[in-house]
Order: sequence, then structure tokens, then C-alpha cells
Amino acid sequence: MADTDEILLRRKGGLAILTINRPQALNALTLENYRRIDPVLRSWAADPSVHAVVVRGAGDRAFCAGGDVRAVYEAGRGVSGDPELPAVFFREEYELIRRIHRFPKPYIAIIDGITMGGGAGISVNGAYRIVTERTLFAMPETGIGLFPDVGATRFLNRCPGHAGRYLGLTGARLNAADALYCGFATHTVNAERIEALLDELSSEDLAVEACLRRFAIVPGPAPLAALQSAIDCCFAGDNVEAVLDALAGVARGGGAHAAWAEETRADLLTKSPTSLKITLRQLTIGRDYDLDAALALEYRLTQHVMAGHDFYEGVRAVLIERDRKPQWRPATLAEVTDSTVDAYFASLDDRELHFG
Repeated sequence: MADTDEILLRRKGGLAILTINRPQALNALTLENYRRIDPVLRSWAADPSVHAVVVRGAGDRAFCAGGDVRAVYEAGRGVSGDPELPAVFFREEYELIRRIHRFPKPYIAIIDGITMGGGAGISVNGAYRIVTERTLFAMPETGIGLFPDVGATRFLNRCPGHAGRYLGLTGARLNAADALYCGFATHTVNAERIEALLDELSSEDLAVEACLRRFAIVPGPAPLAALQSAIDCCFAGDNVEAVLDALAGVARGGGAHAAWAEETRADLLTKSPTSLKITLRQLTIGRDYDLDAALALEYRLTQHVMAGHDFYEGVRAVLIERDRKPQWRPATLAEVTDSTVDAYFASLDDRELHFG
């Protein structure tokens, strides 16, 4: 296997290690990458000589910054690629996430560095998630006209209080302590100790959980925990307008959380109004969903979003032309009616995502 391969595979004793090798792209995953990973995981699941699997990213900047939305954008716009990619990409990505969630052996994601979107999908849905002092975790989809997917309907709803709503709507960035607080991570390990951890995990007779506990450190207080009461107050509303009103009230109050509330409100007003309303509806109705139900709902939403405007405009503004000035349509929350949102949750009929 060449070092230039985008998915690197190696064995260390009973430990199988998969490395996403696209450091220049912050290890963002393409459809071809997903198609390489899926059969490998199938093989390792069936191989009795493999007792645990580690997934990590190449370089020291990112675990995985997400899926290759640029390719989806180009295909959906008819610029290049297969016009079916917007359907195929999400379907195969979600099928892989489900496989990871159900993996029959210890699956350990090393969430070292930037981890967003699809990177969360292949880590948070697995059994063990290791963060480091370099971890930066976010679900920033509302800023590109999308919504938090890859199982976020489930894992954001498992956060303390209304923290999941806050993270899904704002795309706020988390450090290691925050990721642990939210349940996105199971352990924190110093980045310089990762190789030693892998050496120990390679032992054939090792108890994975005991090994992870030996290497784990306490990352310090979670900044998000200090905001929890304010988050629960501001993000309890049934609609986005109520959230904005609550934030405005806290900002006017001049208390300890006034600056946070003002900044959060201003940030929300830069997001796609449609994405904000879809996301709040998604997290509300999916509060008790298991992963299969979450992915099925999210797939339905992706296909409606791909047929709309804001995703393409958001990717253009953030990733293509990078002017950071998206022209959302509709441009205001008031224009995004209940019936507008309803249409995104409508059945796809025979195009729905079903798991066998």
C-alpha cells in the first residue's frame, strides 16, 4: 500500500488501524473513501485475528473535517460528476455509519484535531471516542444551508439539557472537555501518548476499556458546562424566533451571560433561516430516535435540501468563492413558514432510506 493512498490500512498485533490520508483536505471523506472503508470494516469484523479497530486521521490538524460536500455541490449543480451523487453519497455514508454503530468489536476513533460533520458520523456513533488537547469538534451545517446529520438527530439529543439544540443551531466549536461533557467523547488522552496507547491496544489479551482508562486524563472544566443554565433558558423555545427572543432578553439583562447571548443571537442571524427551522424541527421530533430512525429522517431531509437553494448558496459562499456572504432564500425567518418546513419532512416514497 502506497503512502499516497487515501485510506491506509495496517496491523499492529491484534489491532487493525485505518488512517484517513487526506491531510491537505483535513481528511474530508469522499464517496470513494467510504466505498474503501466499508468492505474493510466488513473484513475486519469477520477476521478472528482482529480484536479491535482504530480509525484515525493523517497529520496533526484534523481527524476528519467532514464529507466532501464540494463534490456533492458540483454534482447537484451539474458542474461535474454523477448527477446521482447527492442521493448516492448520503445513502452510502449513512449505511457506513450504521455499520460502525453496530460494529461487533471495539471500534476506537482517535478524534485528534478538527472533527466536523462526517467526521462526527464515523466517530461519535462508534463505541470509543478518544479526544486530545488538539480536538476541535463542531456540527456547523446550518452555516452552509444544511442541517446536522450523520446521526446528529440522536447524538445531539443525548447532550445535557438543551445543549444539543444550541450546538446544532449555532455550530459552536467544542474542545476536549466539552466533547466529553456532551458524551461525544468517552476518554481524553494526551496527543503525545496516542502512539503508546496504540502499542498497548495491539496486545492480543488486552481489555480495551481498562487500557483506555489507564491512558485517560481529566481535561479540566468544560466551558459549555458553565453556560448550561443560560443554554437551557434560551434554547427551550418551540420555534427559532422564541430562541432569538430569549437570547435578546438575556443580552439586555446585562448578567454574566449577556455577552454570550448577544454573540450567539448575532451568529444565529447569519445562518440559513430555512436550515435553522429544519434543524429545530428535526431535533424536536427526533428526541427519542434510535440511530436507524435518525438516519432515515436525515436522509429524507438531505434529498429535499439537495433540491433546494440554500445548500448550494452556502457551499458557494463558504467553500467555493469564500466571500462569506451567502444570499439565503428565503432571506428571513418570517418567510420560512410552517408549510415550507413541512415540505422538507415529506416522504420520498420509494426513494426513502431503508435498512435491511
